[in-house]
Amino acid sequence: MKSLQEDIKNQDFKKVYLLCGEEDYLKQQYKRKLKQALLPDEDTMNFAYFEGKKTEPGEVISLADTLPFFAERRVLLLENTGFFKGQCQELPEYLAGLPDYLCMIFVEQEIDKRSRMYKAVKKYGRVVEFGTQDTNTLMRWVLGMMKKEGKQITQRDMELFLQKTGTDMGNIERELEKLLCYTMGRNVITAADIAAVCTTQITNHIFDMLRAVTDKNQKKALDLYYDLLALKEPPMRILFLLARQFHLILQVKELAKEGYDQSQIAKKAGLQPFVVRNYLAYARKYREEELRNAVEECVNTETKVKTGYMTDSMSVELLLVKFSSK
Repeated sequence: MKSLQEDIKNQDFKKVYLLCGEEDYLKQQYKRKLKQALLPDEDTMNFAYFEGKKTEPGEVISLADTLPFFAERRVLLLENTGFFKGQCQELPEYLAGLPDYLCMIFVEQEIDKRSRMYKAVKKYGRVVEFGTQDTNTLMRWVLGMMKKEGKQITQRDMELFLQKTGTDMGNIERELEKLLCYTMGRNVITAADIAAVCTTQITNHIFDMLRAVTDKNQKKALDLYYDLLALKEPPMRILFLLARQFHLILQVKELAKEGYDQSQIAKKAGLQPFVVRNYLAYARKYREEELRNAVEECVNTETKVKTGYMTDSMSVELLLVKFSSK
């Protein structure tokens, strides 16, 4: 990302860019920044946009070969074409000899780093991968937006906010906008404000359900499960996320046993530090063997559903009853 920022700042552009990665918010932000920097006067005559998997490489090449009209640059923006997942024979070779007046920007959800297209962009241009941001980066970003609005928040309540929203920056921005509107006229944002207006993401519903299971609060665990079903969440996805949570608790427990501290565990497990803190608390309530058995039972339950031995909703419910029994 820093290299792209330098290109924009210095007005020293590559002929081809690939913007990819999990963080869609940053991809869209830098797509707009790059386009604006390349075409500051919003030159629509020398700009073309292609979207979707029906994009024809031949049509792209034909337009790319067209000289810009009374301008020094032509810009082609291509989004979610699938060129970096499927076979694209023409473009990888074409990228090797792009004309000086041309800049191509690819913005892709899915890529295969073994593909010829990916290797060609990496060789002749710049690949910029936008990954999920760490907790400190997200906190600084949110605090910056709050500061502009004259708002304050404690560290604990900021962690609660991020637990509610997840790490998707687009979702964080939407939830923060709701929170700022709700607290209009007040300087301090509280946990009560966050609970009142912020929507809990599905994965955090799973986290709450896991907390209830760990606390042996069977009624709450089942109530949360029924809430997820009411939200049209597929039982098999709930099962997958539950198994993943138990696996992560096991991983955290093993790393803690090896002597790693909270920040080291977060880095190795790819988790936010405050999430690791919660997992460490859960890990103390289980033996390693219990956690391995829990993961195995989730896998066995999935097999029973796929073979028609049990229905999906009932199988997950029975599993929750078993895990939350005192």
